[in-house]
Amino acid sequence: MPKVSQSELIQGAIKGKVVSFPTDTVPALAALPEHSSLIFATKKRPPDKPLILMGASPQDLWKYVIGNPQELEIWQQIAQQYWPGPLTLVLPASALIPKAMNPIDPTTIGVRIPNHTIAQNILAQTGCLATTSANLSGESPLEDMGKITVKFPDVLTLDEAELKNQEKYGSGLPSTVAKWSNKGWEILRQGSVKILGDE
Repeated sequence: MPKVSQSELIQGAIKGKVVSFPTDTVPALAALPEHSSLIFATKKRPPDKPLILMGASPQDLWKYVIGNPQELEIWQQIAQQYWPGPLTLVLPASALIPKAMNPIDPTTIGVRIPNHTIAQNILAQTGCLATTSANLSGESPLEDMGKITVKFPDVLTLDEAELKNQEKYGSGLPSTVAKWSNKGWEILRQGSVKILGDE
């Protein structure tokens, strides 16, 4: 499928297609949460590897998680400190999260805001999207739109002409993944962001 403009990509996502765009880490495959199964099928991804919900702002994401007032305050403090940026918070999922995003454990959801202008612009217009890295399961993440177009011909990819050089493909490093429990934060994957939890 040909590369498309940002507006065409946004319309494609809203209509339920899988799309790809750069972020501050690696380019994403993305779809509306209710179409999460399309991403699993596209990537040949096993169900024990959940998707991440990306949003344009913290306010967009909080309705997708559930916690008591004290927990929400802790989460919001971490978000204020590290978002937008390469930190994924795994939090208790609200009823708005489709089971297809995390088939094995639908009680939790990873949430993140990318520090990337184009990604934020797309997410602001599509609403929150289910995302993952752009690669077949078990392979290394693809780091440019051309390779993604070849590997995933049915995915709408953002035309590179619309990318700013300084933001082109992201850092190439995955995000830090921190999971909340009643004991504090557990680091599931250490990326460039280091957070201090109540271990």
